[in-house]
Amino acid sequence: MYNYGMNIQSLNLSVEMLLLFGAVLFLVSLLATKAGTRFGMPALLIFLFVGMIFGTNGLGFHFENYNLTQAIGTVALCIILFSGGLDTHIDDVKPVFAQGAMLATAGVLLKALITGAFIYFVVDFWLFSDFSISFLEAMLLASVMSSTDSASVFAILRGKNVRLRHNLKPMIELESGSNDPMAYMLTIVLMQLISSGEHGAAALEHAALLFVKQFTIGAGAGYLLGKGAVWLINKVNFDNDSFYSVLLFTCGVFIFSGTDFIHGNGFLAVYIAGLVIGNSKFVHKRASIRVFDGFTWISQIIVFLTLGLLVKPAELLPVALVSLLIGAFIILVSRPLSVMISLLPFRQTTFRDKIFISWVGLKGAVPILFAIFPLVAGLECSRFIFNVVFFITLISLMVQGTSIIKVADMLRLSYSEDDEIDLKDFHIEFAEDIKSTITELEVNSEMLHHGSQLMNFHLPEHCLAIMIKRGDEYIVPQGNTVLEKGDKMLVISTNEELLLKTYHNLGVTDYRLKRN
Repeated sequence: MYNYGMNIQSLNLSVEMLLLFGAVLFLVSLLATKAGTRFGMPALLIFLFVGMIFGTNGLGFHFENYNLTQAIGTVALCIILFSGGLDTHIDDVKPVFAQGAMLATAGVLLKALITGAFIYFVVDFWLFSDFSISFLEAMLLASVMSSTDSASVFAILRGKNVRLRHNLKPMIELESGSNDPMAYMLTIVLMQLISSGEHGAAALEHAALLFVKQFTIGAGAGYLLGKGAVWLINKVNFDNDSFYSVLLFTCGVFIFSGTDFIHGNGFLAVYIAGLVIGNSKFVHKRASIRVFDGFTWISQIIVFLTLGLLVKPAELLPVALVSLLIGAFIILVSRPLSVMISLLPFRQTTFRDKIFISWVGLKGAVPILFAIFPLVAGLECSRFIFNVVFFITLISLMVQGTSIIKVADMLRLSYSEDDEIDLKDFHIEFAEDIKSTITELEVNSEMLHHGSQLMNFHLPEHCLAIMIKRGDEYIVPQGNTVLEKGDKMLVISTNEELLLKTYHNLGVTDYRLKRN
């Protein structure tokens, strides 16, 4: 049959055509995300599907550049981990640091061992003898899938604004942000063992030394370079404020690549550096981090679209049954077992907490990215590993990604704060050192009952009306400013309890609240 598809790599496309193709992919992805979220589909899953639709077995755009995909994925993961660290408050992490660290290290190792043994002894020997892989190859497949994907976790928990009890959210985010280095090291070491044919005590000693070296250098470099980045940002005096977000981005890339250059783990370094920088004071911090969030979403969209283009859905069908079996085992057995064992020393973590942590073992771009490493290295089992990992990632995002909130509700671990909503008419930010409550309210007839001037409101001490919006006009209020029904008023207070009590007495029911 004649192939009407377009091979992107073989065509001499102009820059304009490439930009047009990329813009169409982005536009379709964003529009599809808007529709998909109504049905509870994670945005990252939609990006994958869009890439698959445009790919080889869809509209026929051929893309098979694994080296380029690996490079794109590495840069994207660097940005995602750095952003995750920047957005993580150390005060939230401190109470659960030990649990998160245990899940990110021992939990990943246990999950890889349990899953690898299942793949080799049950799947390969007993059920699917036609999928013949060695013990090390089974362990490699398990290691590629051993981490919780940071991009998926951050996107779902923060995108849906999920609120969880018992410090579960920072624990899960800490685990997902810091467990990629462990999975990366397991993947690299097993690839080296398969390629070199090393076995026995010498191979284990080599692997252990590599682990210690990578983690020690990575952690140390991340902390020191993070401190250095804060000093540099505060020391440089740019005339253009936009340069600070660019400098922050540059620091993240430098920390990742510089640590890798000195043979440390760049993924661990960039996450730790993000924690250090995000919890320090530096110039234009809020604006820089907000811009960096945009970089992060662009990175996630690019890497998921690229991975979607790379996969060949027709090749997923032959591995569908074995992938379903392995995926079900990971979700229902190996992940829960590794979580239960890793958290045994921590009695404050309840059984319900552990069940929920087990369920949020999401897969995403990281396992697929790690699955590309064997392809680039030319390992014999690489295509089988890639297809199985991609299939299991789809299962994880569809099953776990769409049900996180439902599971949290079912386990009674979620709670709501309906009074806290982003401001609508006033876009204003204060430095995080200024602990305050900002409210946006609409003036109604009951509020005007005791007089229409602002002074008649009798706002309590430590509360100040700082702006009024009337139609498209903004007014700086004074005590004698006359208010009208429908006016939008911005009020700031350092005593939230007293302010809300005053609102209740005044009959204020329509307001938005934002805590700083």
